[in-house]
Amino acid sequence: MQESGNNHLDNSLAYLGIKNVAAIAWNLAPSQLVEETLFRGEGELADTGALMVDTGEFTGRSPKDKFVVKDENTKDHVWWGDVNHEFSTEKFNHLYNRIMAYLQEKELFVRDAYAGADPAHRIKLRVINENPWHNLFCNNLFLRPSAEELSNPAGFNPEWHIINACGFKADPAIDGTRQHNFTIIDFTRKIILIGGSAYTGEMKKGIFTVLNYVLPFKNVLPMHCSANIGKDGNTAIFFGLSGTGKTTLSADPNRNLIGDDEHGWTDTGVFNFEGGCYAKCVDLTREKEPQIWDAVKFGTLLENCRFYDGTTTVDFENTTVTENTRAAYPIHFINNAVEPSVGGVPKNIFLLTADAFGVLPPISKLSPAQAMYHFISGYTAKVAGTEAGVTEPQTTFSACFGKAFLPLHPTKYAELLGKKLKENKVNVWLVNTGWTGGPYGVGSRMKLSFTRAMISAALNGELDNVPTDVDPVFGLNIPQAVPNVPAEILTPRNTWADKGAYDKKANELAAAFVKNFGQYADFANDEILSAAPKVLANS
Repeated sequence: MQESGNNHLDNSLAYLGIKNVAAIAWNLAPSQLVEETLFRGEGELADTGALMVDTGEFTGRSPKDKFVVKDENTKDHVWWGDVNHEFSTEKFNHLYNRIMAYLQEKELFVRDAYAGADPAHRIKLRVINENPWHNLFCNNLFLRPSAEELSNPAGFNPEWHIINACGFKADPAIDGTRQHNFTIIDFTRKIILIGGSAYTGEMKKGIFTVLNYVLPFKNVLPMHCSANIGKDGNTAIFFGLSGTGKTTLSADPNRNLIGDDEHGWTDTGVFNFEGGCYAKCVDLTREKEPQIWDAVKFGTLLENCRFYDGTTTVDFENTTVTENTRAAYPIHFINNAVEPSVGGVPKNIFLLTADAFGVLPPISKLSPAQAMYHFISGYTAKVAGTEAGVTEPQTTFSACFGKAFLPLHPTKYAELLGKKLKENKVNVWLVNTGWTGGPYGVGSRMKLSFTRAMISAALNGELDNVPTDVDPVFGLNIPQAVPNVPAEILTPRNTWADKGAYDKKANELAAAFVKNFGQYADFANDEILSAAPKVLANS
């Protein structure tokens, strides 16, 4: 991979080919960016002081319009296919030049930032935006260099650039894109090119994809997870898809937050990639999520929310624009966040799932092989009760709990996870926050108080040596006793009135796991394959 090798002491962007612009606003303070957004009529202030904006046509990421440049450096490493769509160097250069022409005579907002709280593994970023509120998002979500670092006579020498021309619409016929919006990553030129979409999350996840590519070659495991740390320095990691309780369970008042979404695991510990949080805020209340509620203040960017009629009070239940309403704020807006956002080597890892089939145990301990298998599987189940005529839960699998952001094959990350688990003797727990006593519609959701008690027991070492039972289908080690949790709920089959129905449903879920894993099996080693659930005959 090539280094940019540029120092830019004149605050010019000419080295990128960005010339003849009207003005460049460099590293403005949040208050200045808010003021400029209001002046342009691109946002409104809520009564809490937060800035509310609309992202327009796109209110979420567009995975089908994310491309990676295929060249000599990437052709043999990237996991090409449905996640990473090919884009040629020639097409990238052509589109890049068109965007350079588009940016002429515009006022641009530039921000220098870091990704990665560990100085040994951070990358320097320079982000170029059309909109001031996009630049505010970058201030909040990326790590902020000190004034001294930015004023260094040697200049801030960026390794990667994000060029976000959100108002530029591609022409698929001449640009080679699928439609008018796009996110294209060139790992050789170290540029992320974004156009046609004002959804800010494309910038955040673009850099996450970059780190997911770069770090494994340095023996650093990138992870889509939350992380916290106890007062004794005990670090824990939480993986889980939407609806599994990742945010709720990692927000422990007795522990400090390292980060809520993206982390790296080095030889010495865990570090946050980001300098902020991009929290979902649909149905947000002070009672349910007080930390996020209190973070919605001046300096926070709210996306696609709505006010109560005749007020500037945010109606967090209003989903007329999208259910994917978001709040972007710097991590120090969370009162128990640690800065710098680093912790030691994790002692416990929790893979969270909301199994709506009522099959998986509320807590079980995984071997390294099982941890790798379930990590690649990335399973949860979603209840489709809001769709007319649909009552059955639906399986959802997302490799490594973040398939959309993996430039390498999932087995690469799983093998690195297994290596680190063995080197550090880490406990890995599969925690089902879903249904017990039967599937959705028959059983009931696991009580949050029981889940918290199980996680606390694991963190405190109270489950390290308890006797276990082995699940015959999934091979999971289920503790026979957990403090403050009824023993009868620990083995799922015991909670079902109809044991035959449980056996049938367990077999169905095991078959779904095996079918899903088939797409990765040719690249998985024997150790990982040995952890597959056993689909039983005559069930």
